[in-house]
Amino acid sequence: MSVDKKLLCHWADRVADKIVSERGEADLYTCASGITPSGTVHIGNFREIITVDLVVRALRDRGKNVRFIYSWDDYDVFRKVPANMPNQDELKKYLRFPITMVPDTTGRDENYARHHEVDIERELPRVGIHPEFLYQAQRYRANRYAEGMKKAMQNRELIKSCLNEYRDDAHKMKADEAYWPVSVFCSQCDRDTTEITGYDGEYGVSYTCECGYKATEDLRTSKGFKLGWRVDWPMRWNEEKVMFEPGGKDHVSPGGSYDTAKLVSKKVYGWDAPVTMKYDFVGLKGIPGKMSSSKGKVIALSDALCVYQPEVLRYIFAVNKVDHEFAISFDLDVITVYEAYDRTERIAWGLEQAKNDDVANHEKRVYLLSQIEPELPRVMPYQIGFRMLTTLLQTYSGDIDAVIASLSDVRDEQKDCLKRRCECAWYWITECAPEDFKFALRLGSGAIALSDAEKAVVEKMKSDVLPFVESSGEQELLQKIYDAAVGCGIKPKELFGIMYRVLIGKEQGPRLASFMKIIGKEKLETIFFSMKERYTPWENWTEEYELQTEKLYKKWLAAHIGEEWEFVWGKVGAAFDRKGGRTNMWVGYI
Repeated sequence: MSVDKKLLCHWADRVADKIVSERGEADLYTCASGITPSGTVHIGNFREIITVDLVVRALRDRGKNVRFIYSWDDYDVFRKVPANMPNQDELKKYLRFPITMVPDTTGRDENYARHHEVDIERELPRVGIHPEFLYQAQRYRANRYAEGMKKAMQNRELIKSCLNEYRDDAHKMKADEAYWPVSVFCSQCDRDTTEITGYDGEYGVSYTCECGYKATEDLRTSKGFKLGWRVDWPMRWNEEKVMFEPGGKDHVSPGGSYDTAKLVSKKVYGWDAPVTMKYDFVGLKGIPGKMSSSKGKVIALSDALCVYQPEVLRYIFAVNKVDHEFAISFDLDVITVYEAYDRTERIAWGLEQAKNDDVANHEKRVYLLSQIEPELPRVMPYQIGFRMLTTLLQTYSGDIDAVIASLSDVRDEQKDCLKRRCECAWYWITECAPEDFKFALRLGSGAIALSDAEKAVVEKMKSDVLPFVESSGEQELLQKIYDAAVGCGIKPKELFGIMYRVLIGKEQGPRLASFMKIIGKEKLETIFFSMKERYTPWENWTEEYELQTEKLYKKWLAAHIGEEWEFVWGKVGAAFDRKGGRTNMWVGYI
């Protein structure tokens, strides 16, 4: 797509410019990422994936043809059994095997590696990322890299000097120390417990294994040979003609593995190492116990998408500087993140002014890069603050359709996006929010213990505030609440405490005026009415009161079992017995 040049001001745009400047005009720009699927691909690993995606988008916004490859290094060794996989004893039997030969003990996928690959491949389209996946086990076992391995074996002394280039004397390989850039999985036992014993200068490699097996095999036909990662990496740069690949700060630091690979790439394979950049680590804040325990104390992309809309999760990575560490929050800071995204959205759509043009352009660019599709949505998404949404959802007991229906100005084309935000908000409330943030309306919960003075406060609210809940604005209603407090001779804070106990059974809650408007007059009447004891002395009996009780009971039944009250075993109901003068809920069996 074509993007206004003044918007090309993001760090991803600067990297894209650097790639074009250093590699020149090309028919195709290949950008790469990858990982070993040895365990859950967590949100920290996702930072590399989305870093590449942002640069890919920046290149495409310049009209460049881009290939985004993601390599699954699934021919690596199974070194350790992760704590979150079932049947640990069975997995231990496969230590030192290639991870594609380790079974998936969950029984879901064809092998252990594929289990973790599927988990991320299924989620990436949700955040608008569509790489071309390369499976290195397939490629090695198909002997695709035979020539690359041959070249490494023939240049092993040169590679040895490249590996030694940035090592201190204590860690350099000695001149007389044998070095083999290739390792081998034994053809007999499938483990890498092997030692290379000879090379014929072409394709023949001899080895022995701890299992007792000995063989000389051909790089062009054997399925077990593989380059060590420090050579495999630059070999594949040349194989795929990679022009950009970022690295974690541990790899890209001076003298690190990238600098070594850069030497091997140029001196052995004749390919200039790709443009790179450092990305920093991602921390976690406020992880709920349920989420952290399910995957061995790591957070997967799917976990983050339970709390954050895809656009907001992309925003978190796009708005932060790539070489700065930050934390993804699951505590109350989630509200702040959504507020920041909403402000960026308003600036992008021209509904709010930024401090200056530079800030406005940057905010618009971040917003564009945050979208699932690399373009502005057809219509502006419906904006409702995350905090307000959590109040609405709890008021409606998690009924998302009811919440959306209560917002009269939502357009049909905005509903899908709003529903995603509701789903994230409800998950956050139920699984992540602190207990003092959660509440449930006391609909049909019965009376609570109040002093006579507190009961008088409630009666004052019923007479002086309740009639105006729907007709007054929030500020006007708040003033009436303050006036009620003055009329009762108490401080507003004391009145708030009484009302929160009446409404949700807690000492604190959402801002009272807006909360009462969200609850609505009808529900407030039900709560106030349900506080009274249902059975009153005969001298206080009125038919009006019993009819109100009947209405309350029916609402309670609807809230707890739904609108259908007839079952195969019988039915339930609530009715005012005019003959007996009382109202009851009842169960009738067939």
